[in-house]
Amino acid sequence: MKNWAGNVEYSTDDVRHPATTAEVSAIVAAADSAGGRVKALGSRHSFSTIADTAGTLVALDRLDAPPTLQFGDDGAPVSVRVGAGSTYAQVGAYLADQGLALPNLASLPHISIAGAIQTGTHGSGVRNGSLASSVLALEIVRASGAVEVVGEHDADFAASVVGLGAVGIITAVTLRVQPHFQISQYVHQGLSWTAALANWAAIMSSGYSVSVFTTFQGENTHQVWSKRRLDVDGPELDLAALGATEATVALHPLPGVAADSVTGQLREPGPWNERLAHFRSEFQPSHGEEIQSEYLIPAEHAVAAITALRAIGDRIAPLLHISELRSVAADTAWLSPSYARDSLAIHFTWKPVLPAILAVLPLIEHTLEPFAPRPHWGKVATMSPARLRRAYPRLDDFAAHVRRVDPDGRFENAYLKRVLSHD
Repeated sequence: MKNWAGNVEYSTDDVRHPATTAEVSAIVAAADSAGGRVKALGSRHSFSTIADTAGTLVALDRLDAPPTLQFGDDGAPVSVRVGAGSTYAQVGAYLADQGLALPNLASLPHISIAGAIQTGTHGSGVRNGSLASSVLALEIVRASGAVEVVGEHDADFAASVVGLGAVGIITAVTLRVQPHFQISQYVHQGLSWTAALANWAAIMSSGYSVSVFTTFQGENTHQVWSKRRLDVDGPELDLAALGATEATVALHPLPGVAADSVTGQLREPGPWNERLAHFRSEFQPSHGEEIQSEYLIPAEHAVAAITALRAIGDRIAPLLHISELRSVAADTAWLSPSYARDSLAIHFTWKPVLPAILAVLPLIEHTLEPFAPRPHWGKVATMSPARLRRAYPRLDDFAAHVRRVDPDGRFENAYLKRVLSHD
């Protein structure tokens, strides 16, 4: 079995599909008694080997029980409890029908709730934190098979919410909700890098969610996607006055790809769950035949980092489908790539040429080193454990937490062994 992009082949044929927390607990307890290894497997959208194991894979696809709303003292809904294997598309559709919303979505609505949260996945927006920042509680099956609920006020929460699958198997997640809202999405082309960098902060804060697509070559950016909330966003930044041209037909972010799969553009208002993601859930997302990498740096270094990457654009562009630049607000999860700092996320959607990618990533990481880059846990990177410790200041604390809750390494795999080592 492989991940959706086909670059990771899982190291076991022992794949279970439990439908209840009790079934997950029994599988983990049996592995604990036998001294085996066990890992959770979400929607298989990770490009790293974070979910691989030679032991038992616990697929979350059947842990998608209908969402359950929870209400405050005033009778208003405040949160929703969802199965860990539920996708953001499923939960989004349910909440929209209830007149409710989540604050943000990633580019793909196809991803599982637990997998996205555990790897630090995010959307875009200077005021929007990672997807983990919406979590109020996690239901976790520990190494013994015991079930615990870790809430936002518990001491272990910051170490658990972006937990890399190392602290147990998440079986349910409680998410904070808010009233439903609508988004208007539109795309500009031909914005020069001179204008973009001179106005970077204004551009990134000009909408509820903004993405800039590029190949790091040429004098112009490729596209600027603006997603504006109809209820809260202020005056619009006039990108045309900066030299850009607004698209009059829907566009895919990847050059030459038909726009059938993208969410509604051309300023047509639509519900949050049908606009915040870039791709519609009924289509294959992005390109499919691809590999992804991503690094987050402090937002204040955005212009300098982009300039540095443009200087090596001739090494990057031949391997790219496209790169996307987004903003992510700071959060409190220890291993979130946006932990304690507002960030610029630099995302690379690569052609499926892994050897060439592995050859260029050290150059990219070296170029970004002055800006303290943090790699996304679910994507391909080559940073050493020593560099990861410099990037993630709570990584040693996290490793200590993992040793406490999983002393026998029941959820350990080669990826975690490397990440949590001092070599």
